[in-house]
Amino acid sequence: MRIAFVDSVHPVLAERLEKAGHSTTALHQLDDAQLGAALVDFQGIVVRSRPLNAELLRHAPSLRFVARVGSGTENIDRTYCDTQSIRVLNSPEGNRDGVGELCVAQLLALLKHTHRANDQVHRGLWAREENRGTDLFGKNVGIIGFGHMGRSFAEKLSGFGVNVMAHDKYRTPDMGGHVAACSLDRLMEESDVISLHLPLTDETAHYADATFFARAQRPIWFLNTSRGQVVHTEALLDALDQGRVLGAALDVLEFERPDLSGLDPTMEPAIQRRLLAHPGILLTPHIAGVTHEGKYNMAAILANKIIDAFPNDPQP
Repeated sequence: MRIAFVDSVHPVLAERLEKAGHSTTALHQLDDAQLGAALVDFQGIVVRSRPLNAELLRHAPSLRFVARVGSGTENIDRTYCDTQSIRVLNSPEGNRDGVGELCVAQLLALLKHTHRANDQVHRGLWAREENRGTDLFGKNVGIIGFGHMGRSFAEKLSGFGVNVMAHDKYRTPDMGGHVAACSLDRLMEESDVISLHLPLTDETAHYADATFFARAQRPIWFLNTSRGQVVHTEALLDALDQGRVLGAALDVLEFERPDLSGLDPTMEPAIQRRLLAHPGILLTPHIAGVTHEGKYNMAAILANKIIDAFPNDPQP
């Protein structure tokens, strides 16, 4: 097959595909108008974060698959792909460890105030009592969404002496005695920490809204490393100001650009000021899965999936 790379990814993906007999072409420097015209003779597309809508995909009448280097596929028009029998592949297994590790790092940073203390010491301040922390040991950690990322976070927590509860609407969390599957009501009632690991869909957009935070029966530490639009930013800011949320770590933001290159300039200025200035929020620029190992693993795993799905079979 002829396979177009419309984003820059680890070279191991092209190397493995070419070794299996396919040809690859880098098209990531083209804009959408140029890309559409260039896709005519391709049977496969490899993408990372570039939006692929139906209008663009229609330019590839021989298209057999779209392969996303990473987890979420919301940047791909799945409806169009389904109607055209185009396979959609992804590789969430590749950076699961990076995501799970950053969740632990962010949670500990919130509990121990390390980001604030670091800034203070750099400014010549030595505020020990002000930065008295909270122990993670013995806390109830609620995980919402138990796919690769939620499961990875649970694994990383196994040595911390915490009680892990997991809720997933579409699967039953099962990790032996380490994780207790539970209803959302129980998770909201008993959790000290809540971490979101949800894909972005019509169902999960603004999942964590004012009603969500009001359901928490005790003040919580809140984490989101999934997708920014899963959280209603203003509702989270209000919950922080009301004391319902003790601290929040956000690796993804509701107002990210679609290509993940920064904040959307259309973000409401008042919300942006509150978000960026709030002392209770730890912000990172969508880096949970951005590790050297994850970049390689996502590409290598995706190469294997493409090769397995299309084992040199003749085109229909």
